[in-house]
Amino acid sequence: MVKKTPPPLFDLRGAVLILLAFVIGLIAGSLTYFAGQNVPAAILAGLTAAALALVVLNRELP
Repeated sequence: MVKKTPPPLFDLRGAVLILLAFVIGLIAGSLTYFAGQNVPAAILAGLTAAALALVVLNRELP
């Protein structure tokens, strides 16, 4: 019996894009938190920045 391995969930480009978007969201959320000590606003800003970064990076990077 030959076991077939499933294809990877993400290719290398996708993994790098998600990692970069996560880092950008983390930075944006941290800066928002340190600016006003408001946790919900920091979470919302971080998630928004990560989502927008993922869209832009996916479109602009080869």
